[in-house]
Amino acid sequence: MEFYEVINNRRTVREFEGETITTDIIERIISAAFKAPTNDHMRDWHFIIVKDRNITARLLDIIPKKISNEDMDNLIKDWNLSDNVQQECYRNAVPKQYRMLFEASAIIIPLLKQKTDILHPDNTSHLNGFASIWCSIENIFLAATAEGYGCNLRIPLGNEGEYAKGILGFPDDYFMPCFIGIGKPKKEAEPIKQKEINIKERIHWDKF
Repeated sequence: MEFYEVINNRRTVREFEGETITTDIIERIISAAFKAPTNDHMRDWHFIIVKDRNITARLLDIIPKKISNEDMDNLIKDWNLSDNVQQECYRNAVPKQYRMLFEASAIIIPLLKQKTDILHPDNTSHLNGFASIWCSIENIFLAATAEGYGCNLRIPLGNEGEYAKGILGFPDDYFMPCFIGIGKPKKEAEPIKQKEINIKERIHWDKF
């Protein structure tokens, strides 16, 4: 795909075809991750690729498999989601958090070498490494799109990160920012309506 075609086609995918993903495609996508900018030039990142269904089941066992309509309504209220498009997106996404990862062809676990306490930084520069790995994650999403695949993302809640460390065995000094599910998008899946943004209202020349 041409670059801007990739940008325009990139969507979060939560429903997949039952297809496998080959090692060479995964390696190309992860190679793209390592082309992202980094704060210290070291790119001290690792990526665990989970394809074994037994490990997948154990890894995701901590994630709730469903949510009631009442709990969903309370979540929208508690999070002050007042925009109708935003509400619809959450109503679609939240109930699929377990299934979107379990049914993916693979789960990618990015890992960042933690040199400072990024959850309690002394200043914003302590977040430079954290910001860099998110650049690599965006490259994963774009490379997957170029390969004809799609991704979703879950930020660990509660002790999900510690639980994943126990299942996957990564070192204590590495930080897991998210789960990424990757696979072939389901052909009949309904696309989620996107919020329309007028960029002329968001671009400010020389001052706000």
